[in-house]
Amino acid sequence: MNYLLPEAGILPMHCSANVGREGDVALFFGLSGTGKTTLSADTSRKLIGDDEHGWSSNGVFNIEGGCYAKTINLSREKEPQIFDAIRFGAVLENVVVDPDTREANYDDSSLTENTRAAYQMQAIDNIVNPSIAGHPNTIIFLTADASGVLPPISKLSKEQAMFHFLSGYTSKLAGTERGVTSPEATFSTCFGSPFLPLPATRYAEMLGDKIDEHNAKVYLVNTGWTGGAYGTGSRMKLAYTRAMVQAALEGELANIETIKDDIFGLDIPLHVPGVPDEVLQPIKTWADPAAYKEAATDLAAQFRANFKKFKSVPSEIEELGGPTA
Repeated sequence: MNYLLPEAGILPMHCSANVGREGDVALFFGLSGTGKTTLSADTSRKLIGDDEHGWSSNGVFNIEGGCYAKTINLSREKEPQIFDAIRFGAVLENVVVDPDTREANYDDSSLTENTRAAYQMQAIDNIVNPSIAGHPNTIIFLTADASGVLPPISKLSKEQAMFHFLSGYTSKLAGTERGVTSPEATFSTCFGSPFLPLPATRYAEMLGDKIDEHNAKVYLVNTGWTGGAYGTGSRMKLAYTRAMVQAALEGELANIETIKDDIFGLDIPLHVPGVPDEVLQPIKTWADPAAYKEAATDLAAQFRANFKKFKSVPSEIEELGGPTA
């Protein structure tokens, strides 16, 4: 599909998608461990699909027809839709099960932290059936930044969106890939490099055109660390991330006052309902501002080094979309 659809003028996407009560559609791009499945499974919105979609001239449609969710530390309290979807017919992978009671222990990571559940879409009550909807109003790029320097949410211009789409940055987390024992920076083009047979710029250009055509708002959301890097800081609270995503989906951030980050060139909202103001600016969460600037400068350099592999990208994307030197 990633090879055939572009020839038909359809953008194939490694993302999840849902739709609100007013018919507003949201896309969630992100690599493993960034929260794509968790954040798209929203009780106030209907799920279109979990992982693979197409964006045609008519709107968005689901390709794969099922969900593949991480289950480590899963609870009904934190992720009710996913928890309740795991019933007869679901497939558990790497999950430890009590031999006597046959109950799954989602807190047990003795085999691996990469425990999973696969279930069909119909296992979730709150779905769109058939799995089609209109054009996206909001696009969310998810990253789990283990260096703790990217803002928890920032607004992207079209050029910045194409830059971060091409970059596909996150930190590989322990338990999501064999051999990864501590977080390490990775760049996966279009948030799904292994799945894309055509040149990355082909998909990025299609995305940019559709952002323009449908005036979609794009946000970069960091579900990773705050107050310091992995080992020093702490993981961003899911409640904060949900509040930020909700504000973006409801249009509350469209005209809100922002401050421009002087290292990455990102526009950071100064206020988000339900989130402490100081959390929004990473430098304010670090005990040592100088250490923050050093870590941020290092990550910015990694962005620039990675982007050099793209030879035919318009200069306005590289200049406006990329982190500043």
